[in-house]
Amino acid sequence: MGSTYDARPAAILAEGWGWRHAGRPQPAIQGLDLRIEPGERVLLLGPSGAGKSTLLHALAGVLGDEEDDSDETGSLLIDGVAPRAQRGRAGLMQQDPETQVVLSRVGDDVAFGAENLCVPREEIWARVHEALDDVGLRTAAGAGLALDHPTAALSGGQKQRLALAGILAMRPGLILLDEPTANLDPEGVLEVRDAVRRCLDRTGATLVVVEHRVSVWKDLVDRVVVLQPGSGGTSASPGKSAAPGVLADGSPGKVLSEQRSMLMAAGVWVPGYVPPTRARRTGHSERGHSERGNSEPGAAELLLAAQDLAVSREKPRRRGFKSIPPVPVQSGITAQVRSGQALTIMGPNGAGKSTFALTLAGLLAPVRGQVSAAVELSQGAGIDPFRWKAEQLISRIGTVFQEPEHQFVTGKVLDELMFGPKHLGHGQERVDELLERLRLTHLVDANPYTLSGGEKRRLSVATVLAAHPKVLVLDEPTFGQDANTWAELASFLSELLDAGTAVVSVTHDQEFSSVLGGTELRLGPVPQDRESRQEAGAA
Repeated sequence: MGSTYDARPAAILAEGWGWRHAGRPQPAIQGLDLRIEPGERVLLLGPSGAGKSTLLHALAGVLGDEEDDSDETGSLLIDGVAPRAQRGRAGLMQQDPETQVVLSRVGDDVAFGAENLCVPREEIWARVHEALDDVGLRTAAGAGLALDHPTAALSGGQKQRLALAGILAMRPGLILLDEPTANLDPEGVLEVRDAVRRCLDRTGATLVVVEHRVSVWKDLVDRVVVLQPGSGGTSASPGKSAAPGVLADGSPGKVLSEQRSMLMAAGVWVPGYVPPTRARRTGHSERGHSERGNSEPGAAELLLAAQDLAVSREKPRRRGFKSIPPVPVQSGITAQVRSGQALTIMGPNGAGKSTFALTLAGLLAPVRGQVSAAVELSQGAGIDPFRWKAEQLISRIGTVFQEPEHQFVTGKVLDELMFGPKHLGHGQERVDELLERLRLTHLVDANPYTLSGGEKRRLSVATVLAAHPKVLVLDEPTFGQDANTWAELASFLSELLDAGTAVVSVTHDQEFSSVLGGTELRLGPVPQDRESRQEAGAA
């Protein structure tokens, strides 16, 4: 059987192209002139909100709908044809890999795209094995995840690798990656980058990758394109060689060295640069980063305690009249959360970091052990946060999920921020401050789902802070942030710590952890198969 997929390297041409999302008064990107030749490897940079994700979605042919009130100007073509007319020519890995999981088993999910492109069956499964090996989810020796492993049991970082494996198995002529390593542990970052390199070397495909952290990709790409903030002229002027809508364009070495100061001012993460942040009041280094261990743990008031905790996202199963408890993803965790102190949770993907954080926040029931709230935090609500009512929980423990969209409940940014305060009887004073500090003021009337990934993350943080919780639990808080918004967010959280708020963070961002200081809890790797986890949990 012949296949209908087209693996030839793709050419991209944008001429005066722009896009305005439905319900937004200003375009996300406008006046863009850009040519990318077949087989080029391009790193697309720019501040948060510059339109990078919008461009990738447009190239994948999945942007907007003819029936909504979005607006397109100019032209954007792949091989001379509109992307929407040739979906499948490009493979897109989105910022939120959760949205790309289609099927319930790992192998089937990776095969899905190739099947839809009518790749011959015998070739599909060879590609599935190869792609899973490449991204570190399954080795040639058969270790790691089985093909029938449930996708629902994967961590956020593992889903990110799974999404990439599905794209690599398609072998499209154009590979589009939107923050592909943002939620990965350091080892996973290198595995994913090297997997992309191997695929490009085999197929010659054109690559456009969006990533705030430049150092990982600068040696793989042959060109760096920096989108202008506002993509049309609201900020710095483009360089002499740059086209309209483009701030800088050239080889990685040339752009990152000759235009370093300009890129830093624009918020681009240039290698070796860490933006200055507000220093904590309790001990700091010369560049403003707090030092661990400068304050005695017992000096701050205890708010939450986890004792010998075993955690899982699974629910108990029934076998006849007997209830079978979930198999823990991690066991024996003991930790304390204290007023005005930071607790950073680190470890490899799949170690149960997010599951532990959600259990600590009262959103998941422990498999074993106990999470206890001190009187100062509970204020009569009871010792067990999992038994608190919703209004009791949000005013005491605020949780920012790994996927921002999972906590949006309205159709407008301002309404989203006012949702918690209205239900708690608070005023708008904190809302106005949050809008300004987190650079969201110009988006008050926008639909939260049309924001960039970085803007969504800042909005999700702001909605939780608007309720004045005493404990803040953040899952990958710096995801999608440019250098400037990263520094603003880190500085703001440092102020909250100094004011007595406890901050719990799940992160792979060592610089962010260093800024907040406090205590680091590192969770070790766990077995992937259920039987081994069951044995480890019982030990």
